[in-house]
Amino acid sequence: MANTYSQIYLHFIFAVQNRLSLIGESWEEDLYRYITGIVENNGHKMLAINGTANHIHVFIGYNSSQAIPDLMKDVKRSSSLWINKKKYVRGQFNWQEGYGVFSYSHSHIDNVAKYVLGRKAHHKEYSFRDEYEKFLNLYNVKYDPKYIMTDIQR
Repeated sequence: MANTYSQIYLHFIFAVQNRLSLIGESWEEDLYRYITGIVENNGHKMLAINGTANHIHVFIGYNSSQAIPDLMKDVKRSSSLWINKKKYVRGQFNWQEGYGVFSYSHSHIDNVAKYVLGRKAHHKEYSFRDEYEKFLNLYNVKYDPKYIMTDIQR
């Protein structure tokens, strides 16, 4: 829409189905590039992407012309199809249903990007569950703990 202006920064967190540690170190950078392409082809700006074997953090400059659920559906569907086509995992790769999304102001861009890029070191000390619950509690998001699963290792 003409004369509509926004400046929105969103941090997404989403996990491999059942928190299985399926994202391999040998192909994770290719996955990040692929997801970056999806995000940018939808008119958003990738600010940082990183993760571990069982989940990913994506921090973007969000273009409000696309609904958030539509973006995440595209990212998760397209990247799952890509992973399966490449046969990076045995069997079928899927992302967990749902995701977390948290907003930040312009003044937080550098800190959030550094946070996202530091995930591997962080997760040597803290589990995905601990981190995710921290976000949900920090943002006062009501949630059902039965849907916050424990990490499963390969």
